[in-house]
Amino acid sequence: MKIVFFSAQPYDKVFFTQFNKDNYELVFLEIPLNEQTADFAAGANAICVFVNDKITAGVLEKLSKTTVNIIALRCAGFNNVDLDSAKSNGIRVCRVPAYSPEAVAEHAVAMLLTLNRKTHKAYNRVREQNFSLNGLLGYNIHGKTIGIIGTGNIGKAFAKIMLGFGCRVLAFDLIANKDLETLGVEYLPLMEVFKSDIISLHCPLNEQTKHLMNESSFAMMKKGAVLINTSRGGLIDTKAVIKALKTGQIGALGIDVYEQEEKLFFRDLSEDIIQDDAIQRLMSFPNVLITAHQAFFTNEALTQIATTTFNNISQLINTNNLTPQAALLV
Repeated sequence: MKIVFFSAQPYDKVFFTQFNKDNYELVFLEIPLNEQTADFAAGANAICVFVNDKITAGVLEKLSKTTVNIIALRCAGFNNVDLDSAKSNGIRVCRVPAYSPEAVAEHAVAMLLTLNRKTHKAYNRVREQNFSLNGLLGYNIHGKTIGIIGTGNIGKAFAKIMLGFGCRVLAFDLIANKDLETLGVEYLPLMEVFKSDIISLHCPLNEQTKHLMNESSFAMMKKGAVLINTSRGGLIDTKAVIKALKTGQIGALGIDVYEQEEKLFFRDLSEDIIQDDAIQRLMSFPNVLITAHQAFFTNEALTQIATTTFNNISQLINTNNLTPQAALLV
């Protein structure tokens, strides 16, 4: 049994090798999966992909002519997969529906606190023996209104943390979570949630949510509000958010994801000239914090990703089905 990993990072090799209890043959490739690289899957029974791999109809048609019959996503999101094409080509697709949601939720909180209390700036100042507090003024998170868009596992974890801070928590989702309502979370229409002091995005990326945060959305927000995104980059219209930052409509922005991140993230580009003018502009704002898709990056999450992925593949091989069913896409 051979599994080829695309977009593999050193930590992937460490964790997947450690939890390879069935002694599968593992091949780790740093290159992303696309139509030009699909041939590297030749001889594999399964491939394992990540968020920025492009599993298009063209890729799936190529894979269908090989021995590959399983695509295992080592992530929760699956907007990068043409599921209809996978089904028509007889290729099973599975994912990791939940892996330490607290990891991502805690990173969202860390970004919020960093933007508010400017700890990243204070750290650099003190290292240069500058102990002035000028420009580092923040505010109490306690008592603020938090708007959460999407209350799945991660949104739920984030809501609980913010309730612990003593915040009023508003939420929007297609289905209200009764447990969160019991804890005090208020489910309201999206336009009402937009009026929060702080908004955190925890919804999937699909046709309905692409550029959910756009010029119209920003106009509905409270002037100077904070926006945090640890979900998918495409939820935010980058050009519109730059405009909102310039006018002060958005007071601070924290993003762990970016809609053009596949050309940037998970790479060392320190010696390169980045051609993406939009992210260069974002990085120039003093009230913008960008991390390179690291919200999931904890020992607990990587352990869960590896074990669940292997379990998915094993179940598909042995039973042609999965439990829980949520892990199976097609």
